[in-house]
Parts: sequence; structure tokens; C-alpha cells
Amino acid sequence: MQLDVFEALRLRAHPIEQEGLQHPRGWPLNQGAPTAAAIAFNISVRRFSIGASWTEGGIEMNLVIDELPAAVPAGSGDACTLDDYLTLPDHSMDDRIAKARAKLGATTILLGHHYQRDEVIRFADFTGDSYKLSKIAAETDAKYIVFCGVHFMAESADVLGHEGQQVILPDLHAGCSMADMAEISQVEACWEALERLGLTESLIPLTYMNSTAAIKAFCGERGGLVCTSSNARAAFEWAFARGKRILFLPDQHLGRNTGFAMGIPLAEMAVWDPWAAQGGTIQIGQIQIGPSTGGQTRAALEASRILLWKGHCAVHQRFLPSHVDQVRAKYPNIQVIVHPECRWEVCQKADALGSTERLIKIVEDAPAGSMFAIGTEIHLVNRLARRFAAEGKRIITLDDTGCLCTTMYRISPQHLAWALENLIEGRVVNRIQVRPSVKHWARVALDRMLEVG
Repeated sequence: MQLDVFEALRLRAHPIEQEGLQHPRGWPLNQGAPTAAAIAFNISVRRFSIGASWTEGGIEMNLVIDELPAAVPAGSGDACTLDDYLTLPDHSMDDRIAKARAKLGATTILLGHHYQRDEVIRFADFTGDSYKLSKIAAETDAKYIVFCGVHFMAESADVLGHEGQQVILPDLHAGCSMADMAEISQVEACWEALERLGLTESLIPLTYMNSTAAIKAFCGERGGLVCTSSNARAAFEWAFARGKRILFLPDQHLGRNTGFAMGIPLAEMAVWDPWAAQGGTIQIGQIQIGPSTGGQTRAALEASRILLWKGHCAVHQRFLPSHVDQVRAKYPNIQVIVHPECRWEVCQKADALGSTERLIKIVEDAPAGSMFAIGTEIHLVNRLARRFAAEGKRIITLDDTGCLCTTMYRISPQHLAWALENLIEGRVVNRIQVRPSVKHWARVALDRMLEVG
């Protein structure tokens, strides 16, 4: 008998074991994962031509699927559609990406953040953290900037770019959960509440790079600036030279770790919770729920030198003090180095902390035979482990359950090939454009960041 693919996979509720059968995304179906249900979820309504059979309850089952069309070739009149690329395995993109890069030449620059997967970052012209890549975006003369990172990075590149440049984000779903924790209407409501309390006159707003262009513009218009983990301390010093108090968003951990390293006690750092309504109303969109004080008393707000927004990085918050204790117990001579987006308690137990660029430098400068447990995103940790193995340096993750930036991981070789091959045909896909009204003040804030260094 013959069954439609979805009916066949519905009947077979465990992994397909047909020898040699290959799923269009590159999974060998004779291995234990993914399950038939997962396969059914990922196969499109188009059908691809392969015949397979098995016995189910004594009945012979046949899986007959019509052929999936190949990706639209470059040079055709129609746009290369992303769906056609996503059905193909990762390794089949390598030659296509390399050829597209060669053909585009100096017109296009490819930037890759350290947390990108290896299959993508290997094609980058420049790799780095958000600060380094922002500087490169501001300096390049390339017509097209293909940013393998997340949405806020591409926005910053568009803000810093020159006239006529276009920024492309290969997957528009590559966002940042931390950036999403500070929505512009929430920040405006916070500022209005602090204004009513008379606390904004000497308040300097600073935003981490991991924020939307609207938040950057908000800070720029009110005398503040943007910072990254590389220059957070310099940004704080800049702000304290101009005001009594800092509003830092959206990452409470980076703000707390930076302030504490400058000698500011925890008692002088209050956390503003945008969802807490205390003693009045809070504004959420068009709905007024009453004057919020962010879950703080007026006295606590007045005593604060740093007002921290209640946000965090989903990757770095996973590291716990117990992870440091466990790795030290297992490896007595190990050095623990972590990103300042980690919790304060973790950073206090670490031997050193720093931005991704700083963490790399620490490993580079260490003598042969050194061992490190690094508290940051797993792709960078694994890449460093391979890179320095020849020097006798051993590098492991601080938490071996795996700390993956899932939003950064969204950009795949298929997305990159799709974006580049469309460019060859003169089509710009997934262009990131910041509105002119937002771009002006966001540029002011970012320029101040670059001036601080």
C-alpha cells in the first residue's frame, strides 16, 4: 500500500530506521533522532521523491514522496526563496557561500559575532564582540554589510553606516531576549515616574549595546550614551562626571558588576522592575495601571547611585556560584573567567571577568599548560578549546549542560547563502533600516560610546 508522507509518519511514532534514507535537512533517518513527529513537522507540503518501506504490525508500509525542487539558482528572474534553501543540508551551502563571497568582492563585508555557529562564522571577514563590530561597521566603505549577529547589532550598524550603505540580517528572527526586556514605552514610563520624584535632573541614562535603537535614541536625547561590556567602566566614569546618578538598562548584572568594581556598594544600587506597580499607577501601552516606583521605595531611589533595570542575558544568568565551586573541586588549579553579564555572586568567585574580547586575550596571554573554565556562550568556549589545544591549554565551559545563545544560533548557512545569492542578483533581502527620527539620537549615543573608547 502507499501512504501520503504525513499519514505514514503519523503511523510510525518512533524514529525511521530505513537504511540510507536522508531527510532534506540533512538528518540521516537511520539514527535515533529526530523522531518521526519532528520530521513530519519540518517537511513542507511539497513532497520529495524517495521510496522506503517497512513492516508495521505485519503490514508492509511504503513511503513514497515526490521530489523537492532545488533552490532557485542565482541568475533566474524570480527571487531566491528562503524555503528552498532550508530544505538543504548545511554542508551543501559551503561552496555556494564561498562563490557568492568571491563574486560580491569588496562591495560586501561580512561581520560575525563570536557566538555564531562555526558553519557561519568561518565566512566572516571580521569577527568580534558587539563593540569591535560596531567600530568596523562605522569605518567600512562596503556598500552592503551582512551582519551575522542579532537584530540590535544590525540596527547599530545601520545607525553608524554611511550614506548609501545597506545592512542585512540573514534571519530576522535572530533577536535578543535581553533587548526585549526593555521596551521603549516602559523606559519612558520609568523616566516620567523618576521625573515626578525630582530624580532626573542629575540622572544620566546609559544603555547596554544589547538594546533596541529606540532605547539608544532615548539615552542619546537625554544626555546619555551606549556602552558594551568592553567599555562599561569608561562609560560609567563618563556619566558620573556629568551627573549624580545612572539609570542603566537593560542588563542589571553588567551594571551591578561594573559599579561594584568601581567601589560603589550594593546598597547604593537599586533595581527598577518595570512590571512592579507600587503605590499608584503604571503605564503599559495605552493602559494605565498607576505611578510606579519600579518596586522601590522613594528613599531607596533617592539613596541609589546606580538604578539598574531588571533585565538579564538568558545565557549568562544560567551560570551559578555552585558551578564555580564544582569546577574548582574537580580541577584545583583551574582558572575561572566569566563574562560580566553573569550574576554578581558568580563574578565574585571568578579569577577574572571581561568582555568576549577580554576573555580571549586572557587565554591568549596565558602560559602553556594553563586550564580555564569559561562562563560564556558555548560556541566561543568550544572554538577557544580547539584553537589553543596545540599550545597545551585546556579550556572547558563553566557549566557543561551547555549554554547556547539560541537566537544567535538562528542564522544558519542556508540563511547566509540565501542572503548572498540574492545580493548577486541585485536583490537586498532582510534589510535593517532604523527610522530617521530614531537614527539621529541613536547615532549621538553610539558616537559618544566610540569617543569614550
